[in-house]
Amino acid sequence: MHTNTQQPLPKPYYFDVLDGLRGTAAIVILVFHYLEMIYPNKADNILGHGFLAVDFFFCLSGFIIGFAYDKRLPQIGVKNFYINRLIRLHPLVILGTVIGAIGYIFNPFGDGDYILEWKLIIPAFVGSLLIIPTPFLTGRAGALFPYNTPAWSLFLEYLANIVYALVLIRLSKKWLLALGAVCAIWLLHTARSAGWLINGWDGATFLDGFPRVSFSFIAGLLIFRFNLIWKNKFGFLLPCVLLVGAFLYPHSLNDWFKESLLVIVAFPLIISIGAGARVKGRMQSFCKLIGRLSYPIYMTHVTTVWIFTNYYNKYSPTGTKLAVIVSAFIIFNLIFAYIIVRFYDEPIRAWLTNKRKQKSIKP
Repeated sequence: MHTNTQQPLPKPYYFDVLDGLRGTAAIVILVFHYLEMIYPNKADNILGHGFLAVDFFFCLSGFIIGFAYDKRLPQIGVKNFYINRLIRLHPLVILGTVIGAIGYIFNPFGDGDYILEWKLIIPAFVGSLLIIPTPFLTGRAGALFPYNTPAWSLFLEYLANIVYALVLIRLSKKWLLALGAVCAIWLLHTARSAGWLINGWDGATFLDGFPRVSFSFIAGLLIFRFNLIWKNKFGFLLPCVLLVGAFLYPHSLNDWFKESLLVIVAFPLIISIGAGARVKGRMQSFCKLIGRLSYPIYMTHVTTVWIFTNYYNKYSPTGTKLAVIVSAFIIFNLIFAYIIVRFYDEPIRAWLTNKRKQKSIKP
């Protein structure tokens, strides 16, 4: 049985810089998804490795879960842990599904791209609400979650949370380290077989997502368990530059080993630096803001990406017009994410949490 004897880290070493890095990664994903529709060849995309932001999220999640629950979970129980995670994650799973379904059915530029097959649309909608893969809608490239493509990583996040509460919480540091090494080998094998690490989001490459979440989640948990926190005075700037630099690293054919190094070495190092950094004043407020927006950005943006893709394929805008359209979509998504977190996500989570508290104190 795992027994963690270390003292909780002070909050200044956790929330601010890591929240800023999570927000940065979410914005990178937002921009990357538009650019990949314009530049299908990742070698032409300035964010050639923007898709690795998902692996960064998995690693950060492992660290955060360890920080938040390694000591608490034996006290609150597995059931309450799962309820807490549902409250934190699922309101935006639901909203992302609803937005995605509306965008799919009423896409103004989707003429001829796909046929509205209601016998598939409705089951896919129910499956998406329940975070069950449904990779069978036309016009969505075989995505596991055709209404909200990024939900594939939430599916794996839920599985990682289940395994954490049932297995990983019980492992000693030695056995967790051994499991992490095995998962690193699994990740390297999967990357080498595929030639890169972008897979896992669609039905054809579904299984490739498992080594991605397995290694990165455990790596984040190991950073917490071994207290691999590099206390420093770099603030937000250095870890942010390192993270964005990883995403900007040019993509080339069959560069699976370089991508694996980014995931296995660079991302855990960045989290170690970020967890030990402090920020104050306006930078602290900025980090908190983009961290607050990160999950809404991630879970609500892809509908506009699909609409943009159909528009781009139909009208082929170029130059200044294209830049203005993409910029407008990105700004819209950032504003929309703020509206969602302010008036939907946070109020819903607060209401659900309050209802649970009221229920627990009833005689």
